[in-house]
Amino acid sequence: MSNIISFPQRIRPLEEAGRIGILIDCFCNRRRTTEDVFWLKENAELLNLLETSKVTLNTSDLTHYQNFYDSLEHRLCFFPQYYRFILSLALDLEALGLGQGKSAKLCEWVVDHNLVGAELSDLQRAEAARLLKRGLGRAQRDDPTLVDRLHGFIDQSETFSIPNKKAAYELTHIVFYLSEYGRKDPGISADAVRSLEFAGLLALLDHNTDLLAEICIALRFAGQTPPLGWEDWVFEQLAGFKAVKTEIPRKILPGDEYHSYLMCSWLAALSGTPLFEGANEPATLSFHPAPKPVSALRGMSESIFQMDNARSADWFKMRGTLTVDLSPQAYRDLQLAEASSDKFDEFFHGFARCTPVLK
Repeated sequence: MSNIISFPQRIRPLEEAGRIGILIDCFCNRRRTTEDVFWLKENAELLNLLETSKVTLNTSDLTHYQNFYDSLEHRLCFFPQYYRFILSLALDLEALGLGQGKSAKLCEWVVDHNLVGAELSDLQRAEAARLLKRGLGRAQRDDPTLVDRLHGFIDQSETFSIPNKKAAYELTHIVFYLSEYGRKDPGISADAVRSLEFAGLLALLDHNTDLLAEICIALRFAGQTPPLGWEDWVFEQLAGFKAVKTEIPRKILPGDEYHSYLMCSWLAALSGTPLFEGANEPATLSFHPAPKPVSALRGMSESIFQMDNARSADWFKMRGTLTVDLSPQAYRDLQLAEASSDKFDEFFHGFARCTPVLK
């Protein structure tokens, strides 16, 4: 019932705006229903990509969201637990050209009902603050203690030299929020830039395309140039994605990695690369990367763990021991990571975890 989309040569590829329209239709109408929280998540991510990358699209394609936009007030009142998704969608739809005036009213309702007060996470409070400031402008002030805590978290570089995907994604999102998605200088420190670089090295060693794309975007939003080879590596992975269609409505196939596809596409858009090449006809699509090899990170971590007291934090002493059992692909990824950053030996000092063992 499913097959990889292929296009005969006689079919002329759509222009970028047409391809964007295909993706809007897919995510809005074909993958999930609007009552599904994952519909909110997927479409918030797609619209955020389109709004922040300043691509050109046919505003008529936004009419796919008209019924959703018309029901925003009802949805927010009935699903206040999803207010961040709903505000994000409202703000981006209006910024892209669908409707006007609702987002400010929705933000006022969120403030009046103190929905932010129900958040336990600084990251979620930071996202809410960004959305409310965007919707209400100067009427919404920054919380200096929250901003200080966010900077304190991202400044702890050693945290990001040890595999911890949750922390790494929080790092990228904090930079997104502080920079207002590239609209202003986030004012992050050299330590925070080092944190991004350490997290990027781990993502590359782990073959985590999704995370590395986010880190490259965060570095761009912070006014930094991603280390040599990182973006090219992400674009190689993007080129390996297949958009797979099914004739069954709202049938998302196993192995779908839409988020990775969107993050790679977002980075491509920010670098001026055409978006969504290959999307050429309306369909229910799932997004599938090329098969992933065993990562260098796993082999390196297992070797270090088994060494116990014999391990060293000196990369140049450990290199030969840690690379002997790596696959050729894993070794190439390690070579790329090592060559891309002059901080690799500093990163490895934390990664080796040579602190004394508890007795």
